[in-house]
This record gives sequence, structure tokens and C-alpha cells, in this order.
Amino acid sequence: MSEPFNHAHSHEAPIGRAPLLAAGALLALTILGAATVRLTGSANVMPDAEVVASRSLRFEDRPDGSVAVISAKSGLELQRIEGENGFVRGALRGLARERRRAGLGSELPFVLTAHADGRITLLDPVTERRIDLASFGAINPQPFVAMLRQPEPAAVLTQ
Repeated sequence: MSEPFNHAHSHEAPIGRAPLLAAGALLALTILGAATVRLTGSANVMPDAEVVASRSLRFEDRPDGSVAVISAKSGLELQRIEGENGFVRGALRGLARERRRAGLGSELPFVLTAHADGRITLLDPVTERRIDLASFGAINPQPFVAMLRQPEPAAVLTQ
């Protein structure tokens, strides 16, 4: 007569109580830590390096689908973003969405900043939302770097 389950060939040892308690405590601490950071808003954030360039900019949609980059200082257009430019459009779309949620428009400028450590940030001082553009790779932020380097346009004299 054969047995349906033969205990003699089983080599599995039961897991002790101490490792299970340790794993449960570690899991509980992880969840508690994540909840604390999420609820208090405090996170381990690196302090900003020295500012090497900064510019206040407004972005306006144009009827042809382009986006005008306007100097908040002079009110004059610095450049136009045409075509796909997915990264720039995506960054601006995210910030604009936050403003719409807060019931605000696009008349107040954003602040584009280059830091001494190579980071480029785009800050919305109204919603306090900030995007670290350099965290998306070296190529994606290049259009924003060009916005910082673009000379301030001279006012056009009209007669």
C-alpha cells in the first residue's frame, strides 16, 4: 500500500518565528516612513547650488500651434517653439495643468534657472511646482538652455 504523501522525503524546514517577525517589522517601518514623508511633505532634497543664470518667462499658445516664449522683463518675444518639441511642451503642459487646477492663468511668469552644478530648473512661483529639467538627460533640457542664452530683444521703435 502506498502512502499519498510521504513525509520521509520532505526536506523543508519550517521558518522560525523570529525571521517572520523581523520581516514584518521591516515592512511596517517602510510603510510608516513612506507615509510620514508623503503626509508631511518633507523629503531628502539636495540644497540648490549657486544660481548662474535665471530668467522669468511667459509662454503663450499661438493660433498656428506654436508657443511664444516671452521675456517677462521686456514683454517681447524671445523665440517660438514650433513643431513637436515634446519635452518642452510636456513640461509646460504639466505646469499649466497645475495652474488651471488652482484657477490661475498664464499671465504670471515662470522662472527658468541654471545652477552651478549643471542643474536646470523651471519653477512656477505661483503653485511652487518645480521641475528639475536636467534629471531628464542631457539632451532634453537643451531648448530651455537656449532660452536662458537668448539675448534680451531690443524694443522695436515705431514711427
